[in-house]
Amino acid sequence: MQRTDEITNDDHVRGPQDAALTVIEYGDFQCPYCARAHAALTELGRELPLRLVFRHLPLPDLHPLAELAAEAAEAAAAQDRFWPMHDLLYEQQRSVMEPDDLADLAATLDLDGLRFDADLAQHRHRPRVRRDLEAARSQGLHQTPTLYINGKRYQGDSDRDSLSEALNAALKT
Repeated sequence: MQRTDEITNDDHVRGPQDAALTVIEYGDFQCPYCARAHAALTELGRELPLRLVFRHLPLPDLHPLAELAAEAAEAAAAQDRFWPMHDLLYEQQRSVMEPDDLADLAATLDLDGLRFDADLAQHRHRPRVRRDLEAARSQGLHQTPTLYINGKRYQGDSDRDSLSEALNAALKT
């Protein structure tokens, strides 16, 4: 069982392995608070020694395209483009409203469109997404974004100032 404080080979990780700060995010690509956290963490990652770990926690009752968007990120990962798709899904969140929009994002990233479309149509990466989801739920996680900073659950807001304060505090401990 995946724990919130350990990183596995299956995780998506961006940033230096020896970074002083590790943020594990359980996110939903249609969640506006996750998009806000993404923008904040991207900016803060330029200023602080930050490693980001992303895990899927789609909330389809609130966000009908969430699970398919997570599958799209995994389809991109199969072509070594997880992080570019991750970033686009958050940055283009308001314009990604239909499954066809996911194919447009794949084209933007120069992915093999036929392979990407087949992966989505066959839900080839759904087991990976559901593994993250089940691991999160088994740990009582039901909201996004859920963030852990250096293994401790973060309870604050997803805006830049709040995250900056928490990350800088974690650096001092």
